[in-house]
Amino acid sequence: MKIVLNNRDEVFEKDAMNVTELLQAKNFTFKIITIKLNGKFIKKEDYDATLIKDGDDVAAIHLLTGG
Repeated sequence: MKIVLNNRDEVFEKDAMNVTELLQAKNFTFKIITIKLNGKFIKKEDYDATLIKDGDDVAAIHLLTGG
């Protein structure tokens, strides 16, 4: 499947994957991360149930904290 991830084309061998699988495939291990799928925010508790399919637009936004 081909998706847009953070404004870049990405290709995966799977036909679909859930948000958790995408984060694992890209090694995104940030403590605070927000996901938007086709412009809609996805709640963390919905990551396993939310499928990403061919042509989807995904934004993985890493939030920083500090002082």
